[in-house]
Amino acid sequence: MRPSAHVLASMAGMLASSVAAFAEPVSTSIPMRVFGPAQPPYGFVNFCERMPRECQQGPQEESRFDLAADRRSELEAVNLAVNHEIKPVTDIDLYGVADYWTIPVRQGDCEDYVLLKRKRLMAHGWPASALLITVVRDEKGEGHAVLTVRTQQGDFILDNKSDEIKPWHLVPYQFVMRQSYLNPRVWLSLDPKERNQSMPLAGVK
Repeated sequence: MRPSAHVLASMAGMLASSVAAFAEPVSTSIPMRVFGPAQPPYGFVNFCERMPRECQQGPQEESRFDLAADRRSELEAVNLAVNHEIKPVTDIDLYGVADYWTIPVRQGDCEDYVLLKRKRLMAHGWPASALLITVVRDEKGEGHAVLTVRTQQGDFILDNKSDEIKPWHLVPYQFVMRQSYLNPRVWLSLDPKERNQSMPLAGVK
């Protein structure tokens, strides 16, 4: 779906302001702490069965990307574009099931935004080890998916509910689990009280 000229102009203005805000020092961000294995979301498991190439393990790159100006711009541009290209809709309304993960074309819910952002950033050269699907409980206590970006300056969140990229510890969510950077099919708990548990997702924008 190609955005209209009006949408593109609006996105350009928002991107300029977002980049200016994100240009502030980011050294205060900290890496996430993990607490052992977790059961992958069942929607993710089904997605990998249908689209195994999207879940392949890339090079085991333990080093983190330097969040230089060009990389910051890529994050801002992709986050903003996907947030405004994809219409938010629940899986129940779109597919008639509670949880169905896919790469969206025109509409989707939270995990679909994440999958599209991940795919586009990997096309820009970001490794899979830097782009981790993450499950949280949002401000309403509902299951929600965001994209965690691992960098030398810390871990940052791309979220379909916000055009602003923030350090993970400044996002008002409860972090539950995320992918391992060593293997995208392996999930790790971010909450010591909820190891080895899976959970359904809900959120749209």
